[in-house]
Order: sequence, then C-alpha cells, then structure tokens
Amino acid sequence: MHILSLAMPTPLRRSFDYLPPQSLSDEQINALQPGMRIMAPFGHRQLVGILLVVKDDSDVAADKLKAATEVLDVAAILPPTLLDLCRWAASYYQHPIGDALANAVPVMLRKGRALLSNTETRWRLTTEGKGLPEGALKRAAKQAQLLALLQQQASVGSTDLSATGISKATVKALFDKQLLESFEAKPNDNQPQAILKAASLTLNGEQQHALQQIKSRPGFNCSLLQGVTGSGKTEVYLQLIAHYLQQDLQALVLIPEIGLSPQTLSRFQQRFNCKIVVIHSGLTDRERLLAWQAASNGEAGIVIGTRSAVFTPLAKLGLIIIDEEHDSSFKQQEGFRYSARDVAIKRAASENCPIVLGTATPSLETLQNALQGRYQLLPLNQRATGAAAPTFELVDIRHAPMDEGLAPATVTAIGREIARGNQVLVFINRRGFAPMLMCHDCGYVAQCSQCDARLTVHFGQRLLRCHHCDSQSRLPNQCPNCHSQQLDFRGAGTERSEQALQRLFPRTRIHRIDRDTTSRKHAMQKITDEIHQGEPCILVGTQMLAKGHHFADVTLVVVLDADAGLFSADFRGPEKMGQLLTQVAGRAGREEKPGTVMIQTHQPEHPLLNQLITQGYSHFARQLLAERQQQNLPPFSYLALVRAEANNLQQPEAFLQQLRGHIEQLNGVTLFGPLPAPMTRKAGRYRVQLLVQAQQRNALHHSLQQLCQLGDQLPTGKQLRWALDVDPVDAF
Repeated sequence: MHILSLAMPTPLRRSFDYLPPQSLSDEQINALQPGMRIMAPFGHRQLVGILLVVKDDSDVAADKLKAATEVLDVAAILPPTLLDLCRWAASYYQHPIGDALANAVPVMLRKGRALLSNTETRWRLTTEGKGLPEGALKRAAKQAQLLALLQQQASVGSTDLSATGISKATVKALFDKQLLESFEAKPNDNQPQAILKAASLTLNGEQQHALQQIKSRPGFNCSLLQGVTGSGKTEVYLQLIAHYLQQDLQALVLIPEIGLSPQTLSRFQQRFNCKIVVIHSGLTDRERLLAWQAASNGEAGIVIGTRSAVFTPLAKLGLIIIDEEHDSSFKQQEGFRYSARDVAIKRAASENCPIVLGTATPSLETLQNALQGRYQLLPLNQRATGAAAPTFELVDIRHAPMDEGLAPATVTAIGREIARGNQVLVFINRRGFAPMLMCHDCGYVAQCSQCDARLTVHFGQRLLRCHHCDSQSRLPNQCPNCHSQQLDFRGAGTERSEQALQRLFPRTRIHRIDRDTTSRKHAMQKITDEIHQGEPCILVGTQMLAKGHHFADVTLVVVLDADAGLFSADFRGPEKMGQLLTQVAGRAGREEKPGTVMIQTHQPEHPLLNQLITQGYSHFARQLLAERQQQNLPPFSYLALVRAEANNLQQPEAFLQQLRGHIEQLNGVTLFGPLPAPMTRKAGRYRVQLLVQAQQRNALHHSLQQLCQLGDQLPTGKQLRWALDVDPVDAF
C-alpha cells in the first residue's frame, strides 16, 4: 500500500494519513515528493496539506483511510532542508507541524492556488524617455522619482514599484506621455552582469577585520557583529553580501520592523544590480507570492524580510544576516511562538552557511554565547563617519515645573538646536494622547471592559482605545459616574507631546512617528523622506524611531520617561531599558555635527542608569549577566511558559494545576505556579500561567513533551485555550 502522511493546517499535534488520489497511477505515486501540496478532505472541508512522506503502513485501518483529493504541484514547493527546518521548529516549540509549515507557504498557495507565471510585465524608457535630462518632471514628484529610477536601471517590475512606493497611476502617466513602454520578461532577463551598481565604501580597520574574519570561515559559523550605533554595520553587510553574490549565492537579511524595509531596500538597491525582494506582512497576497517565488527559484539575489521571512525557501542560500538581533519583534507572540533569530541560526547550521547577528546592544543570551566562544565576537567600537559618541545629560525632573511632560531645561535645549538649524528627536514609548482619563471630582478612571487595563485617550480621533484588545469607544464629555465635566488627562503619549511641542515651537515642523501615523502603506517612507531633506524639525515617536534609522541632522535626542524599565516586574526589564536607551541615543550626532542625549528621570542617582551612560552598554550588559547568573535566570537556565485562558479564572487554574500534578515529579525541572498572568483579564478572558524552569535544555524539552501529550488528553484542556511559549521574552 501507498500511504500519504500529510501535515494539515490544524491545531492538532500530529500528521494525518491518507490514501493517494484515485486518479493517480503507481508511477505518479512513486514520483511524489515530500514538500508537495495535496488537497485532502478534513471533516466537512477540503484543506491543503503538505506531504511529509510516502509510506507503506499506517496506524489507521486501511478501510478507515480517506483518499486525498488532488496533488496540486508537479514538484515540491518546499525543499528538503526547509521541510526539515519546519519539523525541527515544530518539535522545539512544541507546535503542530501543519501550522508550522503554513508559515513557510504564502497565503495564495495555502488556499490551493497555482504558482504564478514565471514572466512578468516590466517597464522601460522609450527613446523619447531616454532623451530626458536628469531632474526632469520636477513638478510631478512621483513621475520624477520613476524617471530617475529608470535612468539608473534598465527596467522595473511591479515588485520594484511597490517597494519604492510608486503607484500604477504614475506608471500610466508616463506611459500616456510615451516616455515608458511595457514588455514581458522572464526572471533574470533584465539583470545586468555586473553585481555592483555603485562602488563600495572604504572600510576602517575594525570593519575590514570583521569582514575578513567572516569571509575566512567557510561553512556554518555564527558571528556577533557588535557595533556601536553609527559604526557602519550596514556597510559590512553590503560588502559581505557582494562576496556571496559573486559566487552566485543568495543572501537572506532579516530586519525587525516593516518600517525599516524601505530604508534598507533603498540602500541595497543603490549598491546592487541584482533583483532584491522584500517579504513582510504589509504586502498583498500576490506581492508576497511573487517575492516568495523569486527567492525560491533563485531569481532574487537578496531577500529582505521581517520575522516570517526566515521560512522563505532560497535556491542557493549563501548567507543570513539578522539586523538588530536583540529586538523582541523577532519572537512571534501569538500562535506559532518561534524566535526568528534562533530558527535562522538553526537554518544556517543545517544549510552550512554563515550567519551574522548585528546589533549595538546584543541580547544577554547572544552575548553569553559570544563570551563563551560559541559565536565569533566582532566588535566595532568607533563610528564609521568618525563622529564622536553623543554626550549624555541626566535631567532631574523631581520638583521641576513640567509642561506636558517636558522639563524647562529640555524645552530650552530643543529651542537652541532648532535655532541652529538642526533636528531634534523626542522619544516617548507610549502612543496616544494620554494613558489615563480621570474624573477630577469623583476619581473615576476609564477602564477597558474586557481587560485589566486603562483606556488610552486618542484625542485627535476623540476615542478611548484599549491597546491590548483594541476595543474603542467615544471620548465622553462628562464623567459617566458623577456627570462632572472636570475630566482630566493623566500622563502623556506621543500625540500629547506632539501638541505640546507644536504649541511651544509653532514655526517648526513636527513629525509624529508611531503605529497610528505609519499604519497606511508607504506612510513611514514619506515621513522619513521629508526628514532626510534636512530642514529643522522635531521628531516625536515611539521605539519605531530607535531601530536602525540614520538621521544625519539629528543633534539632540530627548528621552521623556526613562524610569519604567528600572522598576519593571519582568526580569528582562533592565535589559530592555538599556537596549532601548542605547539605541535611541544612537540617533544623535551620526555625522559631523556633535550629538547630545538628554534623559529625563526621577532617578538620576540610579546605579544601573549611571553605569549605562558612563561605561556603555557592554559593561552594563556584563553586570546584568552577573546578576542573572546569581539568580539562575536565562541564559543560565531555560524557561517555558504554559499559558491557559478561559471565561473564568477557575478553569485555567484547575487545568494548569492538573498539569503540574503530573509533571512535578520529573527530574531536572522546577515549576512555579499556576499564577494569574500580570494582566489577568485580556479581551474578556482570564489568563493563568505555569512557569517551567530547567538547568538543561534536554530536561526542559522532555518535560514539555509529556506536558503537551497530557494537555491534549485532559478533558479540561478541550474546554479552554492553552498554549506553550518556549524561551519566552515577555511574561505579560
């Protein structure tokens, strides 16, 4: 017998056996390859599964097996190495294999759609278009941008246009003017022979040493490129990528935020002639499939993506780069809770290629691996431009007469820099107008009806919004308790800070950068383009501003509230605080203009804060490592969180107590809980957690396997939602 073992997109931790479709001959069955898509019945639905193996027996009786419906591919869409990677990730994170594999397959393919044609419509300049001088069409900015792009490269396709924010209407406008013509092309038909479009920059000694060290180690090796902000890590990436492109290999570059992709793509396009694709959640299903196919068939030399791009098949993978490796965005927090950084390291090992982890502020886990020699540590201690490191100033705001969260010394410093024609970055990691609405007369506080959280005021939209379950309501004109109109906004967010700065500096342009202002497609690109024009302005934003942006004219960075991380209930709080402050401080003085960082704090004598600004992140992180070792916390032990939630508190507590009773006798693990989550009620459901800790990774995973088997069997487990988070980065 021929039995097809399929991974189906279900929450069940197992594969499913089917008979081959009745229409297949023995020859066709023998030609089936693991990694193919196969349509099969599942209950009353038809689902698309991934073939894992063709075998000759099954635990299910032959007369009980259903026949698969249809084989959708003529060849495997997932190569064996990627199939093995997904199997490993599903096993390591104790997640259903079908759901794990779904992360490696674009939505259109998951729905059973066919692969797209390997030709695409492209556009190039006509003879008349080629005759236009540089800088033509200035009155139509987008048309001028498209013209300039085509003056730099022979042709563009839809992926290029999408990545640069050029619409089809702009293309049509130039087409109607007979400046453009379209043609059909196969992949690589339009790629020039030369790899480099522009010459590489001259590296300093540290950069050159790092580049040579990585290039000199063939096969798998993991390097930590720890460079201070502005040290030229990206230039090392670019020259490293060029080395592998010249060997006809591909490079995968992972970045933490969608907002960084236009900036990264632009710099890569300026340097390389090869096809570059981006993969992130902001693309349409068709755009994502086109990029996925270009990576899979080897057409794209460089793939830039956010977290999920780690599962993209690449025909000739030669190099993996993780930029800002410390960033928590690389850890998926819902569903399949994988770490893209750790999966990427496993992928590099299995495909025998080098991987580079780049950051100014390495996570403590990565730093410990480097200090123990598991990773190659490559420091970049000087800024590539020769600019001096910014100077720090702690602003004691105790007893200071604050103006919407701004101290007088801060306002004076901002005004001074604006008067000098410079730009200022004001950092507050809280979006909205105010984090709390309170009645001055009766003390009422607006709370979310579904979460244990206060509602955030979004004044411009006249809304109260919960940033946890996204519920919203109209901003009231009077207190719902006592009907008083004395409503008070407590605290400040980016929106309130923007209003205050606009009032204090009415002639200065204010750019607010947070999730609310950058949610529309290409919005972030538009804002950064305006900032790069160099006009005096003030940037107000959340941690989106702290990640990898290069603002040449920012000379002053102001941190409005630095104290939250010092007293966090999360043991990772000080680490995250140090990373965030170091990263945002690094936006100041990146060119020839010197930079200053002003940190407003109620704790100017705090030893951690002072160590960070006087001795730097490396000393700060080593101190935290010593504390972690004393407390037996990661990276000196291994953790997993079992999370359960239901409509009442008793159900998840009882379920986790049952799990604990069955596994607490296992050797090598320590259990804590079950305890209510820090935010016990979220989106109307009560959440409880059980923490599993072990000194050895093997002991942890042995206990987790038994825990999952038991949890799947317990009747109480079917009456609620529960999930496992291995190596958690957030206990919230």
